[in-house]
Amino acid sequence: MTVATLPAPRTPAPPRAAALALGFAACAAVALAAALRAPLATTVLGLIAFGVLHNVLELRYVAGRFAHILTGRLLWTALALVSAIVFCRVLGLRIPEVVLCYGVLATGVWHAVPRRWLVPAGLGLAGAAAVSLTWPAYHFVVLAHLHNVVPLFFLWEWSRRLAGRERTLFRAAQLGWVLLVPALLLAGVFDPLLADGSAAVVAFAGTPESIAAPVSPPGLTAGLRFLAVFAFLQAMHYVVWLGFLPRFAPDAAAEFEQRVPWLAGWRPWALGAAAALVLGALFLVDYGQGRTLYQALASYHTYLEFPVLLALLFARPRQA
Repeated sequence: MTVATLPAPRTPAPPRAAALALGFAACAAVALAAALRAPLATTVLGLIAFGVLHNVLELRYVAGRFAHILTGRLLWTALALVSAIVFCRVLGLRIPEVVLCYGVLATGVWHAVPRRWLVPAGLGLAGAAAVSLTWPAYHFVVLAHLHNVVPLFFLWEWSRRLAGRERTLFRAAQLGWVLLVPALLLAGVFDPLLADGSAAVVAFAGTPESIAAPVSPPGLTAGLRFLAVFAFLQAMHYVVWLGFLPRFAPDAAAEFEQRVPWLAGWRPWALGAAAALVLGALFLVDYGQGRTLYQALASYHTYLEFPVLLALLFARPRQA
């Protein structure tokens, strides 16, 4: 099955790439400072404040901008698999979730990858699944961090509407915060500035170890570095989905509103804010249960990205 090429964006000319790069640099500086001095608080409070709303807006963008990909049999198959993943997360069934995760990936491969590459792609997928099933704890750590890297692909695709050096500058800025800053964090460059900052959140969110466990590889002594990386990328993740793309890609929202007219205009923001208030109350009462429920519902925006990313990787790009 051939993946349809993406429709040309219908937005006004974006601002100069230099201004956008400076904006991202400023946001990255603030996010890095918070992640270094208080990674626990940044992770927990950021999730409570922005987690649900960014889910709603991210789904709106993906379903609008990539409506020609997420449609028909692919959409309904992916929705069925992800709905099963939601139940697995609620019930704590990790191995079945890993299997279903690769089911979503296999569905995306089948729809996106050219037929001549299906066999090697299938073998690669089988090998990755074997690794994940052998070390499921590492699978979920990798998945958590990869999700925070996903905006790079959408920003890269968005930048096709820029020309020449403007596009190069914008993409270089994205590579800086997505790849360079985390690499420096993991290399220990910022260790003299690193602190757990746990006092503000441990009282209701659990121990530092329990908060860091889902994003730190088991058995490593550099767990605080991984937590800082996650806190930084999570904060920038929110910058992209709550700030940049709603402002500079209104065409995606317009496409979504044509597809789902009852959720147009202010309604996605209101829905996200209302759900955030309800879930925020649960977080404060029982952070563990709140996080479990949030992660279950967040499965939709996490896993539905997979077929879109595969389509972006294998479809012939169309210039804006």
